[in-house]
Amino acid sequence: MIVDVETLISMTEFRGLSETELKQKLKAIELAIRAYTNNNFQNRCVRFEAKTYSDKVYRTSPFLRVGDTIQISKSGVNDGIYTITEITPEFIRLDTTLLFMVDYNLITKVEYPVDIVQGVINLMKWEVENREKVGIKSETLSRHSVTYFDQDANNTVMGYPVALLGFLQPYMKARF
Repeated sequence: MIVDVETLISMTEFRGLSETELKQKLKAIELAIRAYTNNNFQNRCVRFEAKTYSDKVYRTSPFLRVGDTIQISKSGVNDGIYTITEITPEFIRLDTTLLFMVDYNLITKVEYPVDIVQGVINLMKWEVENREKVGIKSETLSRHSVTYFDQDANNTVMGYPVALLGFLQPYMKARF
């Protein structure tokens, strides 16, 4: 996961949200960023093949830690991104129980730069504080007047204001 849920829970803006809700929002933002930038943020120096079943990858690496994100690819059925919850000498346990028994899975470590992490925290703050107010440009209480602004491709991307997504620009990769 891009940002540790405990980090968010410790911040005052997120105290009213459950851990499950935060995880779901973080996963959604992570997938959106990867799709928008066409960048998987893979560290290809930490890559290996392994068998999988249930919630386990049956091989380990000294370069992985609990809380790291890995991407499973070339399995046919287990492809996706997962968070490591436990590492033993025999296996790595992931945050899912939905892995199928497959003999060949390509496991790659995913690492996000610090500015991506900070940008995601800012997106999460915006999500919590402003999502319900989307579209309101100004609001007057006396005689109640509300003005909405246009939400089009010029000022929103992925449902977020363009100004919040400037941190992604250096990580954009060409699509072929």
